[in-house]
Amino acid sequence: MTATVFDAFTAAAGQWGERPFLCILPDTAAAYGIAPGELAYRDAAHRIDALRDAYSAAGYGTGHRVGLLLENRPAFFLHWFALNALGVSVVPINADLRAAELEYLIGHSEIALAVALPQRHADLAAAAERAGRPLRIMSDGDTPPPAAFPAPLAGTALDELTECALLYTSGTTGRPKGCMLPNRYFLHAGRWYANIGGLARLMPGEERMVTPLPLVHMNAMAYSAMAMLMTGGCLVPLDRFHPKRWWANVREARASVVHYLGVMPAMLMKADASPEDRAHSVRFGFGAGVDRTLHAAFEARFGFPLLEAWAMTETGAGAVVIANHEPRKVGTSCFGKEASDVEVRIATEDGSDADIDEPGELLVRHAGDDPRYGFLAGYLKDEAATAEAWTGGWFHTGDVVRRDADGHLHFVDRKKNVIRRSGENIAAVEVESVLQQHPLVKAVAVAAVPDPVRGDEVMACIVPQQPLADRRAMEAAAEELVRWTLGELAYYKAPGHVAFVDSLPLTATNKIQRGELKALAPTLVGAPECVDTCALKKRQETAT
Repeated sequence: MTATVFDAFTAAAGQWGERPFLCILPDTAAAYGIAPGELAYRDAAHRIDALRDAYSAAGYGTGHRVGLLLENRPAFFLHWFALNALGVSVVPINADLRAAELEYLIGHSEIALAVALPQRHADLAAAAERAGRPLRIMSDGDTPPPAAFPAPLAGTALDELTECALLYTSGTTGRPKGCMLPNRYFLHAGRWYANIGGLARLMPGEERMVTPLPLVHMNAMAYSAMAMLMTGGCLVPLDRFHPKRWWANVREARASVVHYLGVMPAMLMKADASPEDRAHSVRFGFGAGVDRTLHAAFEARFGFPLLEAWAMTETGAGAVVIANHEPRKVGTSCFGKEASDVEVRIATEDGSDADIDEPGELLVRHAGDDPRYGFLAGYLKDEAATAEAWTGGWFHTGDVVRRDADGHLHFVDRKKNVIRRSGENIAAVEVESVLQQHPLVKAVAVAAVPDPVRGDEVMACIVPQQPLADRRAMEAAAEELVRWTLGELAYYKAPGHVAFVDSLPLTATNKIQRGELKALAPTLVGAPECVDTCALKKRQETAT
């Protein structure tokens, strides 16, 4: 029986050997400085076996964690599967992370090795020194250096519950949490997608799936990669979403399936209509968050359904819901009905079950004997947070939804204090902790404000140490604060708006009143005391 992701890939290579597993388009190849083309399952298997042997010889084994800072390159998959064969858990590292984030990730995850782009080696070494952790660093193609310390679980048999990956989510009340994801998490995600059918039916040996989503997130790593692996399909990972080149990439890839974030349809609809809008072979899109006012118009224009789904890093496919059957109730933020293997509760503030069309927090669990089947194993080094998330035997998602009279689920809002910008979850407290360290700042509170393209944008409300004399002083201070943040956090977490205020809404115990802040922040956009800093939020390019 297949027990690990490596086992699943080995089985796929045996069945689909000559078929392509990965396709790298010329645009993506140029962005990465690598060769374009396809990599067959059998050829990938040979490279994975060689890597596995090299890692084994260097002393890596069960219980080790290895960071992968490789973006969406084929190398990510090869190293992941090779390490998985040895019981090593991989920790995907977002290439946008900067000093403070890297220091925390290295210290918290205790990775023994980082396989990274050469231009990020110095950053990783500096972060490891700040974290006080021993860390070996290598590039793809290097011989693995000897392990920094012995494998903590050497000799332990590998199975579905062996940790496969550690994925970090945004921390809603503090630092990002590390989700320990076992082999079962990925295997179940692939099997779920391969078998859900309906409008999302996958045809074995025939699919070509394009995803611009990053491999540091569960969608691309669990759903996209594992679904193609389970069905002998070809995955076409892009370096990122490029609106002007999207349809050319889709056509060149001969894509039958695309994965999307809600921001993507909105950007694609801004382009002028073209006779080539339907010149593609896409049967469906899989994603979440499409603007309900654009949903029907997009499908009518481009000729395929956008299947809205709900899941979290924590839930995996253990509790996933997707609108893959009609009626999908397009234009209502509907994400379907739960299948028979998922149980759902919608709880009001007092803990009672919500009535029809009454909003409440979404609680989920897997049906059957094991309510945690397919979920994360737990939060690393945070048993209290794991127990809290599972209060009462249900996983508390922090998302507010409603169920209509027909039993369909509709997304309403997020209960948690998270900013959702272009598909990235941003913890307000993480941005606040960085800004608070700047000498200009006396107090700070961060909230989401609406953005027509990105969904949310980051607003920082700043009480300055000293009054700012005029608009010019405000602009200079705002730029300094944003550049400070860009040095510590990923670019998308930096404030897109900085408002200088006399005071913050606080509770009697001097905690930020998040409800009042949420209402206040949008009213400050465009005000004289608010500086628009969106233009400063540029991705820090990684040289090839």
